Amino acid sequence: MNYVAAKRDITKEIELEEQRQQAQKMESVGRLAGGVAHGFNNMLQAILGHTEIALEKVKDGEIMEYDLEAIRSAAQRSTELTRQLLAFGRKQTINPEVLNLNQAVANTLKMLPEILGKNVSIGWQPAKNLWRIAMDPVQVDQMLVNLCVNARDAFTDHGTITISSCNLHLTDDDIKGQTERGPGDYVALSVSDDGCGMDKSTMANIFEPFFTTKQNGRRTGMGLATVYGIAKQNQGFIEVESEPGHGSVFTIYFPRLLTAEHDELAPATTAISEKAEKREEPETILLVDDEPAALHVCRVMLENEGYRVLVAATGVKAIELAHENEGKIDLLITDVIMPETNGYELAQRMQSKWPTIKCMFISGYTADIIVRRGVVESGLQFLQKPFAAAALVAKVRKTLAQHTVKVPTNG
Repeated sequence: MNYVAAKRDITKEIELEEQRQQAQKMESVGRLAGGVAHGFNNMLQAILGHTEIALEKVKDGEIMEYDLEAIRSAAQRSTELTRQLLAFGRKQTINPEVLNLNQAVANTLKMLPEILGKNVSIGWQPAKNLWRIAMDPVQVDQMLVNLCVNARDAFTDHGTITISSCNLHLTDDDIKGQTERGPGDYVALSVSDDGCGMDKSTMANIFEPFFTTKQNGRRTGMGLATVYGIAKQNQGFIEVESEPGHGSVFTIYFPRLLTAEHDELAPATTAISEKAEKREEPETILLVDDEPAALHVCRVMLENEGYRVLVAATGVKAIELAHENEGKIDLLITDVIMPETNGYELAQRMQSKWPTIKCMFISGYTADIIVRRGVVESGLQFLQKPFAAAALVAKVRKTLAQHTVKVPTNG
């Protein structure tokens, strides 16, 4: 082997090792982000819940109402940040559908002019006969808005953003030297701009959470990290081309959805009664959460709606309460991640003893207990923390109106 060929092979090995190290780093940061979001969401649940309860007790126009609304607004902005962390860590709960990406992008384009402002021109170049993909439409909005806002911030004055789609087949030769790509059929979505562009050192960090080149306070640095997480959660990948002074091109590749896979994405059909059963006595809910503040605030939310609520901080205590309770327990609401017995195992044990009990799961971090790749197991009811009282009550009513859904034993 001559010197030039040997040097080329060594260079390729170095590049592959750098890619592997970068992938490992992003995976580690993703796990950290998910863990931080879990703890933070529990605290936000208490803050938002108590703020809502306090707002119900103050009169319109009181000075305290203004302060409480400011607290709620700050907590809601913090909630959005934790959702971005979950998206980056691929722990966001999603509902994928059989999707025509062109249609989804066209829907998002309707709101982009208002978000981006008058100094940004948008071009849209959809490919004909685009293949179908499996994706949550909400994630299309998240992805496209973040990419376009990032592009807008690269303009000094006026600029143009061009969005395009295409079908693409990658062969083994196409993916040589790439650790995150695999051969096969993909639907590609590109967002290009004629902004200031980036140098190589900036490009090496752009998908890391909280990395930003913007002035302090202008951005959180989570926009591109969110896009990266969305691509990975949907078994895709993202590529970037950019040079200083020559703009940037972000291209996201999503696997083509084969016809045989469509059935798996059909909405779960769970029998629901025409209307909730009318009862003279209030329904009894067993509420289980190892976080005391979240347990208390959720109890108050439910009791304010007239439900009879039993509370427990552990799965063992929950089962003891169920045995001691003289009447029927209509619904189990349990946190997913708990010590000793997790929420999924608790639900299985409860249904083995009381087969008609209905189950609903809550969590600030879904992990992989009731969720597979961010998708809630078929038929199960899940509510992501932090949630408002109205969201909790709506989910409770929906769950109580269903026939009992058996929690699978293979979770």
